[in-house]
Amino acid sequence: MLPRRDLLEGSLHPRELEAVIGAADLALRTWEPVWSAFLEAEVREEAQQRLGDLSELSLSSSGGYPGAERRRLLLQRREAALEPNAIPHALMGLEISGNFLFDPADRTDFRSGLLALGAETGALGDLWVRGDRGAQAILTAQQATALDGLHISVRTVEVQLEARPLDQLQLPAQRQPRRFHTVEASLRLDAVASAGFGISRSRMAELIRQGSVRLNWQPMSSPSRLLAAGDRIQLEGRGELRLENVTATKRERWRIELVRC
Repeated sequence: MLPRRDLLEGSLHPRELEAVIGAADLALRTWEPVWSAFLEAEVREEAQQRLGDLSELSLSSSGGYPGAERRRLLLQRREAALEPNAIPHALMGLEISGNFLFDPADRTDFRSGLLALGAETGALGDLWVRGDRGAQAILTAQQATALDGLHISVRTVEVQLEARPLDQLQLPAQRQPRRFHTVEASLRLDAVASAGFGISRSRMAELIRQGSVRLNWQPMSSPSRLLAAGDRIQLEGRGELRLENVTATKRERWRIELVRC
């Protein structure tokens, strides 16, 4: 048995982490690979940090495509660990089709519709909007099959659900990490994020107030939040920005080394 109490002490996500620990215990006890539920990135990172040093346990993750944010952890006994590609992932895609030309919907709208239909949070991976045609998502195969052929309403639009193999999805474009420098007068969140994501500062401030920006995976609402080296900014649909290094210039400005991925 894993030291559950020690692993949970001080956790920011104790309920989700406890479920991962339970899956790890099962993998160690049965010597069989076990997939966790889909986890938010901040939960997965905490679980990997807390369980990653256990000598008897092997950890990896998958969300159905390389750039996935919501992922499942694959937990195995280290002595018997197989390559992740050799273990069936049991995932499928879901096409969510409708005409949203006159009533645009965002990811939250589509996700809420699936949950209202009875989908389980832990069975839902990433979801992305496809313009005015609807959305696509990655789910467990069991959940996708259960939703296949059903109809739901998203905002004012009736949509049809169709389960599809992953290779029939139009996956989000993969971003290659890009390292660059910028010099800014301020370390405010809106200033740095504006430079890093290539969005006007006023628009970035608006996105922050709308809740579309997270700092170290925590929702932010204040554009004036000051940043430091090591901080990570997540912008919905645009990836992540990491502050690798921050130094003061002779003219009382800030030279910032950023990595966008």
